[in-house]
Amino acid sequence: MKMTSAIIITPVKDSIETALQTIKSVSVSIAGTENTYIIYNDNSTAENAAILELQAKESGAEIIHVNSLTNHPSPNYLFVLQHAQDLAISRNKHLIVIESDVTVKNGTITNLIKLTHKLTNPGLIAAVTVDTSGMINFPYLYAQRFKKGSIETKKRLSFCCTLLSNNFLNSYSFKNLNPEKNWYDVFISHKSTELGFGNYLLTNEEVLHQPHSSRPWKNLKYTHPLKYYWIKFTQKKDKI
Repeated sequence: MKMTSAIIITPVKDSIETALQTIKSVSVSIAGTENTYIIYNDNSTAENAAILELQAKESGAEIIHVNSLTNHPSPNYLFVLQHAQDLAISRNKHLIVIESDVTVKNGTITNLIKLTHKLTNPGLIAAVTVDTSGMINFPYLYAQRFKKGSIETKKRLSFCCTLLSNNFLNSYSFKNLNPEKNWYDVFISHKSTELGFGNYLLTNEEVLHQPHSSRPWKNLKYTHPLKYYWIKFTQKKDKI
């Protein structure tokens, strides 16, 4: 039987302007489908949490306040991935991660799911990211010379807008991920290919990406790289 739906998640840590754009675009994209949309509020301010509550209600999305389930400080990406994986497996669905600085098109989510039936043994399927001018941007700068289509790649896929297939979810438990890290897209990308799955980047399926809106200090990597690496190492941030 073909699996035709997914659990879609957006982790949010403030960055309310882009988060609202994300939520609205996803809600429109999945209208009338059997997909489930969950917003994970990871210790946003009380004001922003209230805004997210209202937007979730208006959009028909579920909202989970991470601090009601764990006392671990932000970022709680590990907890979110583990929690969402358990839900996806228990409901027999794929998992799609859409970050709070990404805006999707109406057909994006449907197309990701359809391709799980057309591509060879997919583990991860990601939409390419572009800026407001339509140019491929971070984190897929390496794909600027790729042809248009569904490109199988050994390079890492970001979780900006990425489907993790149910087969892959059942093959590797996120409870085995290193709790000392903050982000896991690189490791999970490599684990997928290690287990024999194919990872695909869709260069003809574009989503708008406004990088680092929830972690503006990371923009220092491009403007003041020495300061970026000083913060990264002295404050032990951004561990991949």
